[in-house]
Amino acid sequence: MLNCLANKLTLFCHSRPPSSHNYLKGCMALFAIPKTDFSTTSIKLARSENDPKRWLSYNDVIYPPQEPGEERRPAFVCHQKLNIKYSPKKMWYVASFVRGMSVDEALKQLPQVGRKGATIVKDTILEAQQLAVENHNVEFKTNLWIAESFCGKGPVIKGMRRHARMRMGEVMYRHCHYFIRLEEGTPPKDYYFSWPKTGPALLAQWIDEVRDRRIEGSL
Repeated sequence: MLNCLANKLTLFCHSRPPSSHNYLKGCMALFAIPKTDFSTTSIKLARSENDPKRWLSYNDVIYPPQEPGEERRPAFVCHQKLNIKYSPKKMWYVASFVRGMSVDEALKQLPQVGRKGATIVKDTILEAQQLAVENHNVEFKTNLWIAESFCGKGPVIKGMRRHARMRMGEVMYRHCHYFIRLEEGTPPKDYYFSWPKTGPALLAQWIDEVRDRRIEGSL
């Protein structure tokens, strides 16, 4: 009986129009082929000519000798980390957080920040600290503070993401560059501004703002 059913099925398949039979075979072949992965998250960007180079050039500046009574010029080191697989908007929060801190304080605070950028910033600070001691004559690696810390936009890679009903969506894989400058010495007490201001200082500021007003279209 099984042989009879097999023969009937064979006759049915061969009796169908050739186009339908080929279509069925094509559908079965599609299911047999493994699905293609459209994800591009595994792409590692190589160094290119468009990478920023100006920031590290500040390490090669040669300053003139100082006068006997002149205040000592503190040593500094500039360092950068390029093509980070992270959004520059998210990195901005971490870069602003450590700005104006001492190195020890930043290394103590960053593990408590629940962001991926905190780990990247911590590694960059440790690399810059090692370069300061080895190449820039800094005697104590703990006697450093973060004078500048900022990020810039890196390359953006466009990828595809599969949706339902054979549709495709666009996804953006953003990268950023992180720059830091460590300076020898202790950090200032007020990095951004001095606050609270006294009454006379606030009054003088208000008078200057009023005097600087201009009427548009006037002589």
